[in-house]
Amino acid sequence: MNAPRSRSTLKAAVLVAVGGFAFAFAMVPLYQIACEKVFGIKLEQGPAGEARVAGMQVDEARTVIVEFDGTVNSKLPWEFKPQVVRMEVHPGQLYEANYIARNVSDHAIVGNAAPSVAPSVASTYFNKTECFCFTEQLLQAGEERLMPVRFIIDPDLPDNVRTVTLSYTFFSNDAATARVTAGSQQAPAAVRSAP
Repeated sequence: MNAPRSRSTLKAAVLVAVGGFAFAFAMVPLYQIACEKVFGIKLEQGPAGEARVAGMQVDEARTVIVEFDGTVNSKLPWEFKPQVVRMEVHPGQLYEANYIARNVSDHAIVGNAAPSVAPSVASTYFNKTECFCFTEQLLQAGEERLMPVRFIIDPDLPDNVRTVTLSYTFFSNDAATARVTAGSQQAPAAVRSAP
């Protein structure tokens, strides 16, 4: 076998691997910039602070329909759905909606919910003050639980937006599940086993 050719092939493979890693690492900030600056999609940063929602006035003359949707990634053996599929709300007023999650497997699993709001222009006006999506969720085998989300729609939501859809997809968090099932002294602080 030709040693110089093997070394150059190995160097090329290492460069491709390093380049691929660097590209994947750079995708996170590029994704955030594209979503927030270009498309106006608010990425989940945690609960809306009191300062953000304190000055909002309830617009009782206007109603917005909020539709709720819930799905589960195929690798997660859970059932997940909204308790109600639609609600009429007044912008500026605090509301609560519940989702129902059930672990249909025979072992404990930790999941994370990824939210999205449509149309994308509405995402910057949809403020969650409390949500199960902010933390990991632990469900024991066969456990079913209500998962609340509290939200306020900003009264500055453009007038042409009359319907907003709040959607969640639950994904399995294999690393957190491994920690829990490995018998660690207690579940990680971020893992919630109760609402």
